[in-house]
Order: sequence, then C-alpha cells, then structure tokens
Amino acid sequence: MKIETTALAGVLFFTPKRFGDARGFFSESWNRRTLETAGVRLPEFVQDNHSYSAEAGTVRGLHFQSPPHAQGKLVRCGRGRLFDVAVDIRKGSPSYGQWVGAELSFENGRQLWIPPGFLHGFVTLEPATEIVYKCTDFYAPDCDGAVRWDSVGIDWPWTGAVVLSDKDAAAPALTEFDSPFRYEE
Repeated sequence: MKIETTALAGVLFFTPKRFGDARGFFSESWNRRTLETAGVRLPEFVQDNHSYSAEAGTVRGLHFQSPPHAQGKLVRCGRGRLFDVAVDIRKGSPSYGQWVGAELSFENGRQLWIPPGFLHGFVTLEPATEIVYKCTDFYAPDCDGAVRWDSVGIDWPWTGAVVLSDKDAAAPALTEFDSPFRYEE
C-alpha cells in the first residue's frame, strides 16, 4: 500500500496495490496490519457508508460530526470520479481553515483518511458516482453539522452549476462557524 502525507498533519492518502489479469483486478482496500507495519495507526471503524450521486456537479459537504461522536473517515470512490477535500477546523491549529483535496476515482483506487476535527466534502466529476467510506463512530444526528462548501476558498475543479441538498445550501460560512474541535499537539 502506498501511503502519502499531506499538508495537513494527520490527513493521509492510501493507494492500495491492484493485482490484475484478463478478468479484472483484486485489491485489498483496507488492512490494519499493513498500515500498522508502516507506522500508521487508525482508530477502529464501526460503520461503513455508501453514497450515490446521479449527476456530475453534485456537492456533498462540507460535513462533520461533533464530539462526543466525532468521526474519522476513510473515503474511496467505488464508481466514477470525484474531487474529495478535508478542511482543518480545530481551533488553535496552525492549519485552521486550510484544505487538501484530490481526485478519487474507481480508476486510481486512491483513498483519503480524514481524522476527527476536519470537514469533509466532495464534488462529483461524472454522473453515477459512488463514494464508499468507513467511519470511526456511529452516525449521531444531534452531532451532525456542516459548513458552506463555497466559503473556505477551495479550488473546486467544477465550474458549472452544482446540485446541493437543502441542508448544505443553508450551512453557515466558515467565518460564521464556531468549531467544537480543539487542536491538541
């Protein structure tokens, strides 16, 4: 497994090896032992989610789940292509408000680890895109939150109209947001 660090401490990219032949390929998308051997320790995952977006230009996010049910997410694209982002929202962090993003696709097999204390969001780059992700805590509606997708300065690789949920369209801007997360060295 290829492991890459990012400009945001704790946010990582994983690209599993693919073993292909005339039938297609096999890939081990998650292996705790492999990561721990490489020095990466992630929390236990307790829930898997699968999201389908019919249209290109669908934006989901920027989402978080606050303490005491903060979630870390290991995200990958099951079908299609998307641009996935993580934004640091830990008060006192030297990288507060900064983001990293990259294309995740079925073709490249790349995954993004987003620890608790970061916003997560994506825009689909082609129709019929699916995102699959593991979570470190169960969904807790009372801890669910969002920040407006276009308020962080993200260089989204989509210039057309976007498809948003009512919740995401009504989310506050980052400058109006009081983060429940604190930076701890």
